[in-house]
Amino acid sequence: MISQNGILPNALTVNALTVNALTVNALTVNALTVNALNTNALASLKNPEPNGFLSREFMRYLVGCALRPDQAFSFSWTDSAGVVHPEVYRGELGIAHWWATGAIPNDTYIQRQITACIAARTNWYGVHVTLSLRSAESSSTGSSPAERAAYTVKEGAFWGNLFASTPYVRSCYSPAGVARARQLQRDCAAGHVSVDPVTGATTTQQCGPMTIVGSCDTLCNRVDSTGGFYAGCLENPAGASPWVRTDVVVTSFLTP
Repeated sequence: MISQNGILPNALTVNALTVNALTVNALTVNALTVNALNTNALASLKNPEPNGFLSREFMRYLVGCALRPDQAFSFSWTDSAGVVHPEVYRGELGIAHWWATGAIPNDTYIQRQITACIAARTNWYGVHVTLSLRSAESSSTGSSPAERAAYTVKEGAFWGNLFASTPYVRSCYSPAGVARARQLQRDCAAGHVSVDPVTGATTTQQCGPMTIVGSCDTLCNRVDSTGGFYAGCLENPAGASPWVRTDVVVTSFLTP
């Protein structure tokens, strides 16, 4: 599926999933409609302060991943000057399209699909870059021959669960795609390069709360022969069970 990114990494922080923003209950239980959101979640979306922007940014990409193009999430908020801002977030991938009218099942598979989609569309700089997102879930992230021919640079893979009691997101990079990713200002798989203004030393930073666990070529198993995506990756290489794999992974591809 060809999609765009631009969500800022700090919109993925736990703050975006607590009572100060969108609550976990609002995301995992209630229907994805304004009327179904609880009071705290709705207040976070209507907050005119910076935290409100992050909540709206997160919701916009959440809707894009979960709903279909013929579905939308609409509401309005009022800024400090009294100006009303109508918001209409349209779906794109339709991973959990039934969420528009009813409660989403407490299903970790769906939660992980949505998380991987949101993570793949996160950008350190918040700039818009058109991507090809591919995974084993062909109904929402399949790819056509034309798409595969246009997006040939494998950037990396993304997985996690933002709906868990302790939300987490992980990524890995494809070594051959690091240079192109950084050229396009896509640093959430490659890592954000920072130069110390005093010493000139170069360091590679994580992408906000997203943990970059290393090279996908080392951490992920087979590559799909048609779509070129990683079929699965180590869930948490640094964890107590470092060999446990997850197959709910989204691989991102860039133009050359």
